[in-house]
Amino acid sequence: MSETSRGRLVGKTAVITGGAAGIGRATSLMFAREGARVVIIDIQEHAGKETVEMIEQAGGTGHFYHADVSKSKEVDGAFDAIKADIGAYDILFNHAGTIIVKPLHESTEEDYDRLMDINVRSAFLVCRRALPEMVSNGGGSVVITASIASELGYALEALYCMSKGAVLQLARTIAVEYREQGIRCNAVCPGFVKTAHGLREIAELDDAGQTWEDGDLVATQGRICEPEEVATAVTFLASDDASFVNGHALYVDNGWYTKG
Repeated sequence: MSETSRGRLVGKTAVITGGAAGIGRATSLMFAREGARVVIIDIQEHAGKETVEMIEQAGGTGHFYHADVSKSKEVDGAFDAIKADIGAYDILFNHAGTIIVKPLHESTEEDYDRLMDINVRSAFLVCRRALPEMVSNGGGSVVITASIASELGYALEALYCMSKGAVLQLARTIAVEYREQGIRCNAVCPGFVKTAHGLREIAELDDAGQTWEDGDLVATQGRICEPEEVATAVTFLASDDASFVNGHALYVDNGWYTKG
């Protein structure tokens, strides 16, 4: 743990899906700085191992397990390995996801299946596996990455909005169903973030005729969000500082959702 850590997660073990890059990497590093032992599950093996190296170079403890979290056998294989190698965990950050920018009438069944597998099926599989283990360990905190698109509709992002609406509802139902078993579950809902994912989204929307780079971003959220700003929100939700926050959608968008 680095000298700058405030130690909000000391003694905790956190599992992060999609923790290799972008918001996931920023959160992995922040969790480690706050004292958590960090376990990354990701399909990006090189980036995942690189993030673990960054954690360890800063004095933290990190582990990486390769898995496609949209496949149940790989999810179970990763969690079986975690259980054998590391043991119990207190925090789950379900972050893995992607986006497709395309008009609804041009979207294919393959597009639908891919986005639902990566964004929704993965969240279902991971939470289904992790929750009983967390309950048996006395409870803990779950954070799911939703989006400003969970409750607002956007042109060219019908499939993405559908998928993010689904995972927001998953977070809310987990909060209700597992509260008495010691589980808190919340969603973090970012706007545009300066990650490969976010920058690709902006570029594809602009290529389709929108004007995010030329002024829409300033009009909606003021500026692009840094991944560390989302990681800070996730860390709060995961920590005991949020001990009475449950079933909440925390928007990290500089007021965009409020403006509608």
